Amino acid sequence: MPATSKPTIVFCHGIWADGSCFSKVIPALQADGHEVIAAQYGLDVFDEDVAAVKRTLNRVGSPVVLVGHSYGGATITAAGVDDRVAGLVYIAAVAPDAGETVQDQLDKYPSDIFSRVQVADGRAWMLPNGTEFFAGDLSEADQKLVWATHYAPAADLFQQQKLAPDQVAWRSKPSWYVLATEDHTVHPDLQRWVSQRMGASVTEVRSSHVPMLSQPDVVIEVIRKAAAAVRAG
Repeated sequence: MPATSKPTIVFCHGIWADGSCFSKVIPALQADGHEVIAAQYGLDVFDEDVAAVKRTLNRVGSPVVLVGHSYGGATITAAGVDDRVAGLVYIAAVAPDAGETVQDQLDKYPSDIFSRVQVADGRAWMLPNGTEFFAGDLSEADQKLVWATHYAPAADLFQQQKLAPDQVAWRSKPSWYVLATEDHTVHPDLQRWVSQRMGASVTEVRSSHVPMLSQPDVVIEVIRKAAAAVRAG
């Protein structure tokens, strides 16, 4: 990579969200001189979501730092084996290993949010009061906005896929992890377990499940550290 260039940042969202959930962190990274894009996928089929991330990689330069929030940690784990990806950043995220589904991980450390979910029309909808456990440190107005714009995943999305050993990017690529200590969606103990297992560089932050919205400055700094490490080779 030329000395003057910077890695591209590609964001991957979780359930009940889309790429706009990174709107508070993208401008600062663009101002730093990074090419930035948020992948958009349908939360219907895991393999299709991973394919959408790879199509997004086709639209930008490399090397890439892949950033995944929540379920997005599974998509970056699988898509991150692409040779263009040089580093992985997980934000309050799952990170399956070979032979694991996302649901396998969530079952290890059950969290409060799933008491506020209703399955209808084949989708898993967050109930209006679910924002308490998803984004409880945001203002009431912002929580209402999160709920009004949330996108429900296929009800079986977390159970669809078990990765093969060659599909687990964190086994061979450097990783960073933003651990949300007040998270009621992906349990903090699950976050500790997966981040330790992958040998990630961990930054803890007092936040709900959405630190990119509640503590964007912390998330920005972690991504900057990852990008600097990638740039340094």
